[in-house]
Amino acid sequence: MKQKVPRVAHVVLAYSGGLDTSVAIPWLREHYGADVTALSVDVGQVGELAGALDRARANGARDARLVDAKSTFVTEFLWPALRANALYQGVYPLSTALARPLIARTLAEVAVAEGAGAVAHGCTGKGNDQVRFDVAIHTLAPSLRVIAPVREWNMNRDDEIRYAQEHGLQVRATTASPYSVDENLWGRSIEGGRLEDPRVPAPEEVFDWTGHPGDWPQDPELVRVTFEAGVPTAVDDVALEPVALVREMNRRAGRHGVGRIDHVEDRVVGIKSRETYECPGAIALLEAHRALESLVLPRDLLAFKGGVDRRFADLVYEGLWFSPLREALDAFVASTQEVVTGEVTLRLHQGSARAVGRASDYALLTHELATYSSGSRFPQELAVGFIHLYGLPNQLAHARRAAARSARSGSEGAAREVLRAA
Repeated sequence: MKQKVPRVAHVVLAYSGGLDTSVAIPWLREHYGADVTALSVDVGQVGELAGALDRARANGARDARLVDAKSTFVTEFLWPALRANALYQGVYPLSTALARPLIARTLAEVAVAEGAGAVAHGCTGKGNDQVRFDVAIHTLAPSLRVIAPVREWNMNRDDEIRYAQEHGLQVRATTASPYSVDENLWGRSIEGGRLEDPRVPAPEEVFDWTGHPGDWPQDPELVRVTFEAGVPTAVDDVALEPVALVREMNRRAGRHGVGRIDHVEDRVVGIKSRETYECPGAIALLEAHRALESLVLPRDLLAFKGGVDRRFADLVYEGLWFSPLREALDAFVASTQEVVTGEVTLRLHQGSARAVGRASDYALLTHELATYSSGSRFPQELAVGFIHLYGLPNQLAHARRAAARSARSGSEGAAREVLRAA
């Protein structure tokens, strides 16, 4: 049912070419009387943008344009997340979450430049992306109105497909293929259909970057990744530009089935959902980065940074990329990365990526101190004194407690003996 809403002359729509944003174009025209500019931001969604702009115009958009943001996505968003070992709930490398602030920023920039009064997106009222888009827009361009047709419309995917058919819209989703796929350089997320039942294993048809397990190579493959100040710069000694490097790692790791993720996730809005991802390059690079950090960072810094990394991942997931806290955490992480320079050898095999070798000029592991063979320079005779001082607080605490218990039980003589021994 139509509702009376204030008219908007011009809306810039974050357009992915999928079902939600395709039906949003005629809905914005019908309900707001708005001219619609469909804006697609290329963050590496291979295949998703083919024909998308033509479909947007065919579905009623006044204008449809594409912004190539792949390089910006890697250098300004993926590399900071990699340096922070960003994994939400220790599992998800935030592929979709990392793209949203960049898309929102681009959306706001175009809307302001075009003099549009509003921006729109295709997010639902129960997902995370609505939070990420809305918070970013309100932060960067608070004068812009945010319209979310699917959320305001309160329609499900079946309703959207029916609406598209009734209005003769060009869309790719059908009731026979109900999956919703979001893709960028850092990974693919797949939702909908049978995936909504956590009891049912994800069908092979939903995977694209990792192939079928029967096609995974039987022999392992070694891949050497070079890092400079926490950022990967080369694969097997071949220097690569950022976008090319991520694509190469997606190809190499995906060939071996690395990066399949199936877990129950806690969304920002307070509900749990079963999520399925493919993130081969991200998982492989994160493994390599953590391995190099373990070689060059001291124990106390590693432990403290682990807490910072987890908070960084939470902020990204929760849509707070443009928050002062995220920026402050990023500054701390960056300060730790100068020494995260060196090489890591990964073993890719049957769905796993494992670090099996690491080297750095900043390595804190030295052969002279660690070896048990001849040539060791570790002063073993000093260990006795170290152990005594290290255990002294425990020894004294234990003695005091034992003495107090003895005193309460009336064994004062025994108590004095315990303290004397201590």
